[in-house]
Amino acid sequence: MTLIKSKPYTPSRRFTILPAKDEVTKEAPERQLLRPKPSRAGRNGQGRITVRHRGGGHKRRYRVIDFRRDKRDIPARVAAIEYDPNRSARIALLHYADGEKRYILAPEGLKVGATVCAGESVEPTVGNAMPLAKVPPGLPVHAVELYPGRGAQLARAAGQLVQVMACEAGYATLRLPSGEIRRVPDRCYATIGQVGFIEHENVSLGKAGRKRWLGIRPTVRGVAMNPIDHPMGGGEGRTSGGGHPVSPWGKLAKGKKTRKPRKASERFILQRRK
Repeated sequence: MTLIKSKPYTPSRRFTILPAKDEVTKEAPERQLLRPKPSRAGRNGQGRITVRHRGGGHKRRYRVIDFRRDKRDIPARVAAIEYDPNRSARIALLHYADGEKRYILAPEGLKVGATVCAGESVEPTVGNAMPLAKVPPGLPVHAVELYPGRGAQLARAAGQLVQVMACEAGYATLRLPSGEIRRVPDRCYATIGQVGFIEHENVSLGKAGRKRWLGIRPTVRGVAMNPIDHPMGGGEGRTSGGGHPVSPWGKLAKGKKTRKPRKASERFILQRRK
């Protein structure tokens, strides 16, 4: 994966760094694996805005990703590496021996023409999925389940990996990308390797317009608003807030602990990310 830094022939081009997409081998997505993706603009089922600063953006269609890897002991050939507008990572199109087609997250080093498989007796090679109990300690994995059969929930973004530290007493000890160390049932499936497109963190959009293409609207500072719009707004001339930083609804925005009361699942966390 290479990054393109163009000449600064406009002010926005001076800071634009975009991926070259040289690993993408197929432009048009697989038609049978597409689903409609209506734009919600940050609104929930009741029409209320629950995520601010969302709206607009380019029209997308959702690619159905196989996060369960429940097609066991059937080999599949990697037919193509594709771009997915709904996630930071690339996706790989698999053609199974029985004729079925599925998408998975494309791990680093997976090439077109390679063969991957999911099951308990497969080799721990890049792209194969297996239970955590069968993964050799120290090996990087991604797309890890938290509960057996639920589907991958951990390490799904570009460049992410989870390190398997040990397996004992029915649980696997994992080091997550955040630094957190936690236990997960060793019957949970994970995919061998690191999620591809590691250079995603170095991408610079370069201009506000490209943010709008992604469906992200501008964010206005509270101190720049009027008092009716924000608790930190108003005042003659510029102010530094004049109090503790708060949200538009008066909730403390910095320093206040937001973690909810202890959950039953927290007993599996051995070391917090901090």
